[in-house]
Amino acid sequence: MSELNNAPKHIQLAVDLIELLEQNEVDPQLALDALAIVTDDCRHKIEDQKPKA
Repeated sequence: MSELNNAPKHIQLAVDLIELLEQNEVDPQLALDALAIVTDDCRHKIEDQKPKA
């Protein structure tokens, strides 16, 4: 697990999310559908943070 502690933050988060989904026995298709919504939300937040011309 110490290797994970040295991994980039996005890898650590991905592993945490995978563990959370597996521990809660979330259906993989349901997880993908939910993650698509999360991805869209994050992209909108990134766009909102960009300086306006």
